[in-house]
Amino acid sequence: MSPETMIEDITGLLEVWVAGWAGCRGYQTSKEGRFPAALRADTSGEWEYFASDPTDGEFAALAAKTAEVPPRVLTILTNDIPRYAALAGRHGLNVTSDTQTMMIVDMETQDAEDPWLSDDDLTFSASEQNGVHYAEVRSGEAVAASGRVYVVGDTAVFDKIITEPGFQRRGLGSFIMRALAAQAFEHDVTTGLLLASVDGQKLYSHLGWSTVSRVLMLSASHDGSDLSLS
Repeated sequence: MSPETMIEDITGLLEVWVAGWAGCRGYQTSKEGRFPAALRADTSGEWEYFASDPTDGEFAALAAKTAEVPPRVLTILTNDIPRYAALAGRHGLNVTSDTQTMMIVDMETQDAEDPWLSDDDLTFSASEQNGVHYAEVRSGEAVAASGRVYVVGDTAVFDKIITEPGFQRRGLGSFIMRALAAQAFEHDVTTGLLLASVDGQKLYSHLGWSTVSRVLMLSASHDGSDLSLS
């Protein structure tokens, strides 16, 4: 399926992203109504629910499940942030993050060749385990940058693209993305998908990615997180 066709079905896009994100992290997935959910066993130990532009009734049901346990999170894909922020307040949920976006790319526009490092003090390694492809750059024993990708059907879902503070502004984020794309091309992929932080949005836009939707995270607590990293 082409990226253009996928964008017309945001709920389908969300399901693919959750499957890939959960695959990257080894999370159990389930359904809550017609929307996906994931058990964040390595962090909160609780369910996170996901929905794209739910109806008021669907939102109320998801909000009730979320509010049962403070660590639970409800993540909404929408370009109408004010509507769902207002609904959240009526159902006892707090906005914990509203700056992330879902982004998409046509993989045909991405470099299929393994990149090379220009810094002699840096080393690169790639690996695969349980379907997750990993890329890592080290400076001696220190991890300088890393990331992972998991393929769902013909979509590569990228996750945890991190450049450590002491190694930023050296092009390592772009390097990791290209290294992961090269691994993803071992599969028959046509589309790339990820969630991006504010800083990540600048990098991915530079690499040809475009924004599909904004991301609103809600919880009965006040604790927020960045889904692309945490």
